[in-house]
Amino acid sequence: MTAHRTTAHSAGPRTTPPDAPLSTADLVEGWRRVGVREGMAMIVHSSLSSLGRVDGGAAAVVASLREAVGPGGTVAVPTFTTDVVSDPAPEHTGLPSPEVAERRAAVPLFHTGLPSRMGAVPEALRALPESLRSTHPQASVAAVGAHAREVTARRSLGFAVGRESPFGALHDLGGYVLLIGVGHNRNTFLHYAETFAPNRRLKLRRFPMAIQGERVWIEAPDVGNDNDTHFPVVGREFEERAGIREVLVGSAPCRLIPVRELIPFAVRRLTELLAADGSGAA
Repeated sequence: MTAHRTTAHSAGPRTTPPDAPLSTADLVEGWRRVGVREGMAMIVHSSLSSLGRVDGGAAAVVASLREAVGPGGTVAVPTFTTDVVSDPAPEHTGLPSPEVAERRAAVPLFHTGLPSRMGAVPEALRALPESLRSTHPQASVAAVGAHAREVTARRSLGFAVGRESPFGALHDLGGYVLLIGVGHNRNTFLHYAETFAPNRRLKLRRFPMAIQGERVWIEAPDVGNDNDTHFPVVGREFEERAGIREVLVGSAPCRLIPVRELIPFAVRRLTELLAADGSGAA
């Protein structure tokens, strides 16, 4: 295993008074204790408020992450827009009524400048002039750094977080997941793992796209929502097996997860858990 191992909870040193807001330097030192190193490619799932007071807010968090991975590293964030670019009347089939047609016409087409509601840190990174963003209408990823173009170039309309997505690119890069004050219910790489499970749960995504100048609605399959059913269990079991350490950065419990080690474990355990409760596809 290449994960950073220790079972001890670690708060670590802090050079500023405990009641002072975290500086960028405090955050970089914190990411170092979590295990972030120069040259890493990582996707960050975060809660800004979990850190406590941060001097400079979300922009300072993004700056500290970029400093921690250095010029050879890559920082990615989820910039999903499922709550905006989706069918407002999914239960309606056939030709729409005038009211349904009007509601559907009001749904925006995805574009890379469309804001995301995934949180302050993802939105701060997405808004950077040098940030790149993948183009799935509902499941985009924004990234900065050495491999940002490679990560954001991938897109599959079906199984939007699967092999041919930015998550597949991060896997191929030997990437990591950094959880900042959030749990594995926010770890999209567990959805990625489920795409490989033979009994994966399924859902249908529906979104508008412009194809040859015409606005059309696309339906595409994807893995279903976990709803805190199996992902927290699989994440906890992997951390115990791999000796992943939890480190406090400010007030936020943080963990760094190696993707290439997580995925085979998660595929096996999800397959077992889904078979046990009968919730996967036949």
